[in-house]
This record gives sequence, structure tokens and C-alpha cells, in this order.
Amino acid sequence: MPLLPARARWAPAALLVPARGLLEARVPWVRDRALDHAVEREHHLVPFLLTKDALLAAAPPPHVVPLHSLPSTIPFPFRPLRFLRLYPSAFALSPHPIEVSPTPRLSALHAAEAQVVDATRPDAADRLLRLLMLAPSRALPLRLVARLRFDLGLAPDFQRSLLPNYPDYFALSPDGTFLELVCYRKDLAVSAMQSYAQRTGGYKVGDVVSFPLSFPRGFELDKKVRKWLDEWQRLPYISPYEDGSHLAPRSDITEKRTVAVLHEVLSLTVGKKMEKEVLVKLGEALRLPPGFRKVVARHPGIFYMSHKLRTQTVVLRESYRRHMLVDKHPMMGIRYQYLHLMHMGKEEVGKGKGKDRKSGRGEQMIGEEFSAEGEDGDNEDYDDEEDGDELDEEDMEAGVASEDEESDDNINEDTGSQIAH
Repeated sequence: MPLLPARARWAPAALLVPARGLLEARVPWVRDRALDHAVEREHHLVPFLLTKDALLAAAPPPHVVPLHSLPSTIPFPFRPLRFLRLYPSAFALSPHPIEVSPTPRLSALHAAEAQVVDATRPDAADRLLRLLMLAPSRALPLRLVARLRFDLGLAPDFQRSLLPNYPDYFALSPDGTFLELVCYRKDLAVSAMQSYAQRTGGYKVGDVVSFPLSFPRGFELDKKVRKWLDEWQRLPYISPYEDGSHLAPRSDITEKRTVAVLHEVLSLTVGKKMEKEVLVKLGEALRLPPGFRKVVARHPGIFYMSHKLRTQTVVLRESYRRHMLVDKHPMMGIRYQYLHLMHMGKEEVGKGKGKDRKSGRGEQMIGEEFSAEGEDGDNEDYDDEEDGDELDEEDMEAGVASEDEESDDNINEDTGSQIAH
């Protein structure tokens, strides 16, 4: 049984369990339809917003941009023209040459978003500061921060509109590749779990704080794993803002701190979720111990791994009641309005196609205005169904077992929520 170094001897020895207690256990993966829906409903949202920004934030009035001038960095899921046609409520198209412009509804929503960004700028600065405070080097690659922009709810031009306004918080490295911490604020070095413990009964360093657990119906843990989990929950809680380098490697106390860091990272996001690929890159930048990528799979009561949208997304369970956020950030409120606008456009497209079929015109009118622009093959078949229920190699190594499709009907959508951050 590994012992903690002298700097951590405040941890009761009776609470320590074998370091490899859970590593050989098999933890099943069970689909959570509600949380899958929370992920899946944002289908196409990122390319939609990037296109919107290219029109309204980058292009000068009247915000008309030739189709071929849209940034090549926008991750369109298929041909740009076909994508834009899906959302006529947001994007207006004109032929000869093909140009795209925002509709009045999209422009109005963009203006409302700008007001929310201005109102929440101090909150965004604090959350970005806390993310830097989690990094042992007190710095993160600027490219990584830019990739986290959507998750953190930062403005597209945050390097110009946010960073210069907080010179006491942020600075760029001499070569401009890292975002560095200027001032460490102890008052912000309080994790979401600590805040909850303080609100519900008080907290002091070294206290036991148990993570809230929520499992979908049909999920079962082996008795030995359940016993391990109960003992693991009773270990002292080490704040992610505290130095954990003195902890014994591959020990349960180290794993609890790793969970605390991942929990805090997801708590700092506006949507309480993050793509696993991005979370892994951030975890590496935060110097989490080797094997941290398997921690998510070993703790399905804290995190949920969704395989929708042809990627893997880590969701913080406690932040959702069914598919809805318990504590909705204002930026998420705006995003839901964008999703509503997108849905309106798809409904209009669907109704239009139905009328064309009834009139016998079929697909003739769909896109005929643009046929002269060389968009051959734009109506090629595209499978919008997600086959992302595959598990990656790391999850399989961690003992993640995918349930059969027949068990889907037994899964309870009500995942519950025990903490509102």
C-alpha cells in the first residue's frame, strides 16, 4: 500500500486503498439518451457560428460575402453551399455570382450576442484566469486557448477585445505563443466542489468532499468496484488549485485530485462539456499524471462520455437535469436561440421540399438558381446519422464495455443533478 509523502500526511492513513484498486476493474459504459441529446442538438452549431462571424464580425456592411471568400478554416460538414441552404432563416443567397449575407433575424441575434459578450466579459476573464491558475507553469499555449474559445464562451476576437482590457490578469509570452498569468488571485482559487461544500456545511483544507454521483438506469457496478468507490469518495479532497506534485503516483489520492482537476475544467466551461480530444490536450498542458485519459471512463457517475456527432464528448453529469443545464450561462441562452433559428430554417427547407414533391417538380427548383455556378454534386448523399457509438482504444483498455442496442429502452433519461454551479 503506497504512503503519501510527508507533505500530505494530514490524509488519514485508514482511508488509503491499494493504488491499483480500480485499474483492473471492468466499468461498463451505458448510453444516456438525455445527455446524448444535449450533445447532439448542437449538430452543425460550430460551422454555423463561424459562418455567422465571417459575415457579421469580419465583413464590412452590408455584410455580403462571395461564397468562395468564406474562410477555408470553417469546418463545413459538406459542401458550403449545401450547408448554407439548410438554414434559409439565417443565410440569404443570391446567384450570379453566388453571394451570402445574413438575414435580419440572424443580424438581430448577433447584436443580442454582442450585448451578452459585453455583459459577461468580467466573468469570462475570471474563468480564463482560473484556467491559467490550474496550470503548474501558469501559462497555456495561445493556440490551445483559442481552441477552447467556444467552450469558455469567449468572443471570436478575445485576443483583441478581452486580453488587453485585463493587463493585471494576462500577458503574452515574448514570442507571442503562450498566454501567461500575471496575477494569481487567491480569492478565485476555490473550486466548484469547494464552493458547494462551503454552501452546504462548511469546508476546510483536508476535509472529505464526495463527488456527486448519478448513474443511468441499467447501470450496475461490481460489488468490489462499489466498495472501492465508497472508500475513494472518503479520501480527502485536494483542490485542483493546490500543488499535487508531492502525491504518490498511481495512487487513489492522486486519481481523486485528477478527477478534481477535470471536474473543475468542465465547470469552467459554459456548456459543462468538452470534446475529449480537446480535454486531453488541455490535460497534457496542465501536466496531469500519465493515464489521466482513462479516468473519465473509470468514473461514469461523475462524467459521461457521449459518442455522438462522430466524436467523443465528456459531459459533467451533475450540471444537467435530463438534457437541460441546471445553471444556464447567458452565452448558452444565446446559443439556444441560434439553435432555434437553425431549426426554423430546416423546417422551412423541409416544407419547401414537400410542396415541390406534391407539385411534381421534385428537386428541379432546389438550387436551380445556382446550377450555373458549377456546384455539381452538391446534392450528393450525406449520412447525417451518427454512428459514433464506437469506443476508442483507450476506453477499451480502461475496461469500458458498450451495451447492446437492446438495452437502450431501459436507460433512464432523468440523470438528475445534485449540484448547481
